[in-house]
Amino acid sequence: MGDHRASAAEQLAHRYRSLVEHSPDGICVHERGIVVYANPAALRIMGAKNLATVLGQNIARFVHPDSRQAMFERIAALTATGVATDPTEMTLLTLDGREIPVETVSVLTAWHDRLAYQVVIHDLSAQRSAERAQRRAEQHFTTVVSQLEEGVAVIYQDGTIASANPAARRILGIDEQAPLVGSNITGLPLELLDANGRPLPPTRHPVARTLATGETISSFVFAVVRPDGQRRWLALSSRQLNPDDQGAAAVCSFTDISEYLAGRRQLEYQATHDPLTGLANRSLILSQLSGALAASGAYRSISTVMFIDLDGFKSINDTMGHAIGDTVLRIVAQRLQRALRAEDMVGRLGGDEFLVLLAGRPGDEELVPLVQRLRTAMAEPIVARGHRIAVHASIGVTTLEPGDPRSPEAVLHDADLAMYEAKGPGKRGGPLGPGLFGDNSHVS
Repeated sequence: MGDHRASAAEQLAHRYRSLVEHSPDGICVHERGIVVYANPAALRIMGAKNLATVLGQNIARFVHPDSRQAMFERIAALTATGVATDPTEMTLLTLDGREIPVETVSVLTAWHDRLAYQVVIHDLSAQRSAERAQRRAEQHFTTVVSQLEEGVAVIYQDGTIASANPAARRILGIDEQAPLVGSNITGLPLELLDANGRPLPPTRHPVARTLATGETISSFVFAVVRPDGQRRWLALSSRQLNPDDQGAAAVCSFTDISEYLAGRRQLEYQATHDPLTGLANRSLILSQLSGALAASGAYRSISTVMFIDLDGFKSINDTMGHAIGDTVLRIVAQRLQRALRAEDMVGRLGGDEFLVLLAGRPGDEELVPLVQRLRTAMAEPIVARGHRIAVHASIGVTTLEPGDPRSPEAVLHDADLAMYEAKGPGKRGGPLGPGLFGDNSHVS
């Protein structure tokens, strides 16, 4: 029986030694402050090539001076075998003087029938390196985000703003002294409007949708009325900060696109309007006419087309110069706009030719007085640079019928023919001009 117990004890000791030798953590034993054992992992931490270089050394040799006193106090408190100190972070010194951050646990244990301290050493170098790298990455990220022209903010599930970069405050017009981080997005002094300029319900705001559903939203365009009264148009994207975390915060980024939209509207205006008079240009007029022809009679917004030509305008340019001619055209354009309704469209086809698209469906009793009113308005003398100029106009009219098969160009041609008939032999017809309505035109 005794031999069996001895054999079992030897097997247990062998397994323990094997475990210690292969442990990834360092294990060192010191007796009365002198190192009597170190496993391979402890040798690596100490910077030792073999066990002989550390045996007999004072354990304090491997402890940074700033950590020694606390170490002595901890092991002095161990009064019973098997009792361990709490895990404690400290700094060790290698044989060549390098500092190694470690976490240690000391246990009072029996060592060859004597009491000694067994120390388990966990190397924190990799962890510390990873933490430093993370701090550098966070600092780098913070620096980059703070320098962005784009606003960036993180919002918690309850709507509280966790962080916001300087650009966010600048774009939203939030004063430096006013709270932003820690405020709730519903309490900000901002009015939100949708793409059509109507109030934007809080539930439709992209950040609210992301927080509620986890949905990622890109390039959502809306407007904010800032505390200073300015309306700014923003394009915002919103996504979960951590998609794997249920109830995660949302991160949103937004850009002020007000100038871009204004520039785009200006380009669109320039592409569809005459630069001299500000009226619709030929392209826009034909586009509107095309839409009217494509619509069914019940939904057709335009039913009558008027072609207007200024009589003798060429002689004004030839005798008085193009500057005066341009002034005349601008004044004629203003008079046409004043004489027509807001729903009617007037455009300049080029030169001294204008086109009017009348909304609704006026009858003869309305159309004839309208033509007379337009001619009377334009006949009023124009004073330009000391010159008193009489301008007269010839007007041709054509109407759009249900199922009208003509193209916009054909309608334009028919109105042009009616206008030339209206001119008559002497460039101007009778009171309304003979042939006010051309052969292809009529009023119903």
